Amino acid sequence: MKTPGDLLNLLLGRPLATSEERAEHIGSLAGIPIFGLDALSSAAYGPEAALTLLIPLGIMGVKQIIPVSVAVVSLLVIVFFSYRQTIEAYPHGGGSFTVAGENLGDNAGLLAAAALMIDYVLTAAVGISAGVGALISAVPSLQAHTLALCLGILFLLTLVNMRGVHDTGVVFMIPTYLFLGTLLIVIAVGLVQMAIHGGHPTPVTQLPKPAPATEMLTLWLLLKVFSSGCTAMTGVEAVSNGVMAFRDDARKNAKKALTIIIALLGVLLLGIAVLCHAYNVAATDPGGPNYESVLSMLTRAVLGRGWFYYVTIASILLVLSLSANTAFADFPRLTRAIALKNYLPHIFLLRGRRLLYSWGIYILVALTAILLILFDGVTDRLIPLYAIGAFLAFTLSQTGMVLHWLREGGHSGKAVVNGIGAFATGITTLVVLVTKFASGAWITALLIPCMILIMKAVNRHYAKVNRQIDLDTPFAVTETRPPIVVMPIDRWSRVAEKALSFAMSLSCEVRCIHIQPTDSVDQISKDWKKLVEDPFRAAGKDVPKLITRVSPYRYILQPMLDLILQFAQEDEHRRVLVLVPELVVRHWWQNLMHNQRANVLKLILLLRGMQNIVVINIPWYLDREDPLTEEPHLAATQPPA
Repeated sequence: MKTPGDLLNLLLGRPLATSEERAEHIGSLAGIPIFGLDALSSAAYGPEAALTLLIPLGIMGVKQIIPVSVAVVSLLVIVFFSYRQTIEAYPHGGGSFTVAGENLGDNAGLLAAAALMIDYVLTAAVGISAGVGALISAVPSLQAHTLALCLGILFLLTLVNMRGVHDTGVVFMIPTYLFLGTLLIVIAVGLVQMAIHGGHPTPVTQLPKPAPATEMLTLWLLLKVFSSGCTAMTGVEAVSNGVMAFRDDARKNAKKALTIIIALLGVLLLGIAVLCHAYNVAATDPGGPNYESVLSMLTRAVLGRGWFYYVTIASILLVLSLSANTAFADFPRLTRAIALKNYLPHIFLLRGRRLLYSWGIYILVALTAILLILFDGVTDRLIPLYAIGAFLAFTLSQTGMVLHWLREGGHSGKAVVNGIGAFATGITTLVVLVTKFASGAWITALLIPCMILIMKAVNRHYAKVNRQIDLDTPFAVTETRPPIVVMPIDRWSRVAEKALSFAMSLSCEVRCIHIQPTDSVDQISKDWKKLVEDPFRAAGKDVPKLITRVSPYRYILQPMLDLILQFAQEDEHRRVLVLVPELVVRHWWQNLMHNQRANVLKLILLLRGMQNIVVINIPWYLDREDPLTEEPHLAATQPPA
C-alpha cells in the first residue's frame, strides 16, 4: 500500500539534495522550451492581436499585417543583439532588476522589478487563455467552459513545474518541437502554393470573408496595431534572467538558446504575416459566436481540415498553455533576486523539495488565477495590460548596459548596440503605453508604482530590524543574572506541578500569579502553604511566592498581563521568564472543550511584551506519563538542576 509520501514522490518527484543541483542544469536544446516558450508561442497570438485591431479596415486591414510584422521583427533583432551582450556581461543572471539596479540605481532596479513581476503574471495568464482560445476554435461547444479550462491548465502546469527545471524541460520538449514543426510545415507549404499560383493561392477550405470596412487607415490605428503586435516580443528577456540554469559553459549555451529562439520567432512572425496577406485571412471577433483563431483559419486554408489540422491545433493549444512555463521558470528567480536585496520577504529565498524557490511559484499561481477569474480567461481582454512591463524592463536593462560598458571602458561598440536597443524599446514603451492606456494599460501603469511602494516598505522593515538587532560589542556578562520566573496558575494540578518544578530549576525567585474572580472560591490560596510552601521548606529550598489578585469584572488575562509588565518595568536589565502551562489534547476537536487562555496569553505577550520578557511553553500531554518522574506529586521537592 502506497503511503502519502510515496504518492507525493510520484506526483512531484523525490526530494533533491542540495548537492544534486548540478544535475538539474540544462543544455541549450532543453532551454528552448523552458525559456523560449513565451516568445515562440506569442507567434500564435501576436499577429492575431494586431489583425483584431485591423478588423474595422476590412480587406485593407489584412494588407497592413506585413509592414507591421516587419517593424516588430526589426525591433526583435535589435533586442536580440542587446541581450546577447547582457548574457556576456552578466553570466550569473543579468535580468533587468540586476542590470538596472547596479548601473542606474535602486529606484530604477525597483521599477524594472515591478514591471517584470507584472509581466510574468500576465505571461502566464495570456498564455493559458490563448491556449484555451485555440481549443475553442477547434471545438466551439467548449466556449462556455473557458474559465474552468484555464484554471485546470494552470493547475496541471503547477504540478509539472513543481518537479523541477530538468523534468520540466524534458516534458515540454515534445510539444514545443511539435508546435514548431507543424507551423513551419504550414508556412513552407503555404509559400510553395504562393509560388505556384503567382502569390494568390486558393484556400483548401472556405474562409470567412473579411468584414466590410467601417474606418479609414490612420497613423493612430497603425500605432495601436504595432503595439499589439509587440506582444510577440514578451519573454525575450527570459534567457538572460536564467543563465545560471544552463550547464557549463553557461554563457555559450544561453546565447545559443537565445539565438535559436529569436531566429525561429522571426521566421514564424514573418511567415504568418505573408500567408495571411496571401490567403486574405482576417481576424474574427474574439467575443463573437463565430470566433476562430487566425492560425486555425490559416492552417485549414493551406492544408485543409484533415488530421494534420487537428495535430497542429493540438500542438498550438499545448504550447500556448505551456508558454506560461516561462513565467514559472523566471518569476521565482526574480523574486529571489529581489528578496536578496531585502525588497521582498525572505520567504522567497527558501528552496523546496525539488530545489525550486517554491514560494515564488505559489504566489505566481495565485495571482494568475485571480487574473484569469477577473477577465474570464479571454485573451483579448488581457492583451491591453500586456507588453508594457516587458518593454519597460527592456528599456531599463539596455540603458543600464550602456552605462556598464562606458564604465568598463574600451567597449564603445557594445555601448552603441545597447544604446540603439534602449532607444528603440523606449520609443516602443511610450507607443504601447499611450495606445493601450484607455483599453486597460492604465491598470499596469497604476500597479507598478504600487508595487514599488510595497517593496520599499519591505526594505524599510528589514533595515529597521537590522538596526535594532545588529550587535558588534562583546557579550555583556553582567546580564547573566538568574531571571525572575513568572508562572500563571489557575489551580493546583499535575500541569501546574510540572511547570513549577521546571521554574524552580531555573531561578530561586519564582512568582506564581493567580487571578481570582470575585464570584468563585479561592481554593489555591487556602492550599498553597500545605501543598507547596511546606514541602519546599522541609527540603531547605527557596519557596515560590504566590501572588493573588482579585478581578471584580472576572477578567483574567488583563490583570495577569499588567503584573508581568510591572515586573519587567521594575528592572529592565533583568529577564522576566514567563512559563505558560498548557494542556495538550490528543485530538483537535478536544480543544473545543478547554479554554484557550494559554494561547491567548502567549499571543498578547508577543504583541505587547518588552525586550526583557521571555515566554516558554510548558506542555502537559493528556494521557501520557511524564518520563522525568515516577511520582509526579514529588516533582516540586526535587533539587534544582
